[in-house]
Amino acid sequence: MCGLAGELRFDGRLPDPAATARMSACQAHRGPDGDGLWARGPVSLAHRRLAIIDLSTSGSQPMVDAELGLSIAYNGMVYNYEALRDELRAKGYRFFSTSDTEVVLKAYAEWGTAFVERLLGMFAIAIWEHRSGRLVLARDRLGIKPLYVDHTRDRVRFASTLPALVAAGGVDTSIDVEALASYMTFHSVVPAPRTILTGVQKLPPATVRVIEPDGESRDHVYWEPSFTRDPDRADWSSRDWEEALIAQLRTAVERRMVSDVPVGVLLSGGIDSSLVVALLAEAGQRDLATYSIGFDSAGGESGDEFEYSSIVAREFGTDHHRIPIPQDRLLPGIDGAIRAMSEPMVSHDCVAFYLLSEEVSKTISVVQSGQGADEVLGGYDWYPPLAGIPRARAGEAYASVFFDRRWRELARLLRPEWMPDVDTPSLLVDEQFARPGAETSVDAALRMDTTVMLVDDPVKRVDNMTMAWGLEARVPFLDHEFVELAGRIPPELKLQDGGKGVLKRAARGIVPDAVIDRTKGYFPVPAIRQLEGPFLARVKAALLDPVAIDRGLFHPAAVESLLADPNTNRTTLGSNVLWQLGLIEMWLQEQGIA
Repeated sequence: MCGLAGELRFDGRLPDPAATARMSACQAHRGPDGDGLWARGPVSLAHRRLAIIDLSTSGSQPMVDAELGLSIAYNGMVYNYEALRDELRAKGYRFFSTSDTEVVLKAYAEWGTAFVERLLGMFAIAIWEHRSGRLVLARDRLGIKPLYVDHTRDRVRFASTLPALVAAGGVDTSIDVEALASYMTFHSVVPAPRTILTGVQKLPPATVRVIEPDGESRDHVYWEPSFTRDPDRADWSSRDWEEALIAQLRTAVERRMVSDVPVGVLLSGGIDSSLVVALLAEAGQRDLATYSIGFDSAGGESGDEFEYSSIVAREFGTDHHRIPIPQDRLLPGIDGAIRAMSEPMVSHDCVAFYLLSEEVSKTISVVQSGQGADEVLGGYDWYPPLAGIPRARAGEAYASVFFDRRWRELARLLRPEWMPDVDTPSLLVDEQFARPGAETSVDAALRMDTTVMLVDDPVKRVDNMTMAWGLEARVPFLDHEFVELAGRIPPELKLQDGGKGVLKRAARGIVPDAVIDRTKGYFPVPAIRQLEGPFLARVKAALLDPVAIDRGLFHPAAVESLLADPNTNRTTLGSNVLWQLGLIEMWLQEQGIA
């Protein structure tokens, strides 16, 4: 788990070493265990290392294989690297390290751009061919690892974070109006390839991009899950699905224990992380380190889930760490979380994950997380209203239960010059729901949330906040084989028992019933959901900053009204509207964007 960066010139000039160094320095938090720079001809590569596999210098990056004529900068973890190494050895390849990085490099040498199809894990990869001058960028199937790109006529730069590209200089930092509309409508989700900045794109998930020495590029999408029924499983009972789901999750959890350093678990007290702990205990893990966080209550909302996480910790004998966060750490935590964001993310979970990761990273550098189960298995309350709605009307139905606001309402917040000509978010949803490969309206919603929303909200949030402290988070519910199986499950089994029914029923007898039967919880940060005192003042200062006023994103009357009544106005999903407006301004100002 690391941070990568690089530059490839198309105009005959050498890459700017100072720009590459600035990109690398901006990502130092992602890799506290080492750094490297490498340049040859038109290309430069940089890497910040978090040592998880092969802790020796042999695993350092950028890694150069002179014999193969390849160089690589890589961020992620390939869980089946040992099996792949054995396969490649049998084909005659020699290895000088025990790292997964070298396995990835030699896999490319053997299988070309199809190498990604053999990798089980999470990854963002940049490989440069010495002889041809070709650059290959690749991203894992679910977009767990980020990869941002600034491609101009003369060169391409790429990095693990968007701020690294801004630090390199020469980026068009104007705001993309369609991305802004998506942020304000689609619950802060800006689907790939767009970002909030016009000059920066992100490589979409499950994509390999080949960039030729003259700057021409082509993309290949190598994976997409099917949300249709499998004829070979047409006679399966609900119990068959439950047993298959647990078996596949067991495999996914065990895969994510591959490490040369200890692996812990972020234990929220919900069924997802509790099940991860239970399956690890079942596999024989002893003294497993688990971590839970809690905040002071505010506005009548509880700020911790210690009751349930403690039940699980006692049941499975974990080395449990309860981490209470006092009120005076929240305001610095907000600023720290905003600095860690590659893109604006409105969820208050960001601050919780940031502060949790700060504490966890003091004792461990790898954890498993329950992230992704709700999107993959139908755990949210916007799925049941879609059941029975014809596919032809499903996009509109989805937007009505998920979008923060509709187009006409957006115009009441954004000034006219920031409104796109078309309702881009609605067009995106309609396009997604019309695509083949999803059988029902619920299937189509789950596919969209798994491949779009999940990637650019929860997954990005976890990566940014954990890596802000050099902490690697592994997500077994996003094992692509688990996701493929989940996509085939009839949606009515997922919607049972208030959502995630198939998982809840499969978990009976594995985790305590109290955890399964509890009311669904979230990662609460009450002081942000209920803005008052210094937290309200922080948002107000950002929105009334002269830079914000000059930028003029929002109608002044709308801002004034929200500041006068900061906690009444909520989005469809209950987020604080004032926080949403303030967050994007705080992020832009943090990036120095006027």
